[in-house]
Amino acid sequence: MPTDRPVVLVTGAAKRIGAVIARRLHAAGFDLALHHRRSDAEMAALVAELEALRKGSTRVLQAELADDAAPATMVQAVQDHFGRLDALVNNASSFWPTPLGQATPADWDALFAANARAPFFLAQAAAPLLRAAGGAIVNLGDIYGERPLAGHTIYCMAKAALLMLTQSLARELGPEVRVNAVAPGAVLWPEEGKAENEKQAMLASTALKRAGEPDDVAEAVRWLIQDARYTTGQVIRVDGGRSLNL
Repeated sequence: MPTDRPVVLVTGAAKRIGAVIARRLHAAGFDLALHHRRSDAEMAALVAELEALRKGSTRVLQAELADDAAPATMVQAVQDHFGRLDALVNNASSFWPTPLGQATPADWDALFAANARAPFFLAQAAAPLLRAAGGAIVNLGDIYGERPLAGHTIYCMAKAALLMLTQSLARELGPEVRVNAVAPGAVLWPEEGKAENEKQAMLASTALKRAGEPDDVAEAVRWLIQDARYTTGQVIRVDGGRSLNL
């Protein structure tokens, strides 16, 4: 049924930073369209948690974002269910190394599909609803979209494309829609793990000398959607000052 509460679509929302963003926005009064690809159990647990707090406040969208039809289908599902869309959070991402000499076209296609292509086509599909709502888009970038990470050229290129998308859409969709990005630093380690000495070296190069928390990123996203009424085309680095030394 249509809702009077503002609605946010969050991609990659089942776990890690995406789930924390979902909880923060839900607590701030938003209803949520929650996308995931394969994380059925994690999504079911998150929805049960949020629905216990506010019944009828969520809608699950399962999709492979690389599919051509997925963005428009997802946005239509949000409109059909909630009757509105006030914000889009492009959080879903893929990350793995692509050392020079070993990278493949399949790596290129997959990393660009998740990190650049899907955010563009989701924004395009959502633009009419966001304009009607005077809404916002927040893209989850990376400090490596501005400075390279060794062995990860394709990922860095894709995140750089996402940052340019942020700036370009801010001009294309203004004045009705604000578009910004959040670029986290050392907040969550990769799911496949990271050597302890590499973690410590990374934190030593960070001005605050510690890792951040997913809540730090989630609060930046909430602020950009809800409170930053005169901010658009910007990249908010939530990195403890690590980008100062990159």
